[in-house]
Amino acid sequence: MKGGFAAAILTEIGASIELTKLDAAVELYRERKLSMGRAAKMVGLPRPVFQRELAKREVTVDYDVEDFEDDLRAIEKLLPR
Repeated sequence: MKGGFAAAILTEIGASIELTKLDAAVELYRERKLSMGRAAKMVGLPRPVFQRELAKREVTVDYDVEDFEDDLRAIEKLLPR
């Protein structure tokens, strides 16, 4: 039973840390201190998932040159050589 309790607490702490990182990434994006791509990368989320988080929090989404360049790099990685 103790192992289960400790595991549950560790899981909860881990979830809290991830949520705190997500909150920080959203705030940095909101303040335009990070691009969307970099904010998503900070929390290890694909950009569309991070974008949904922004929508849930009613954060306006901008798509700038840096975002476009990030998208181009991602597409280039997917193309066969």
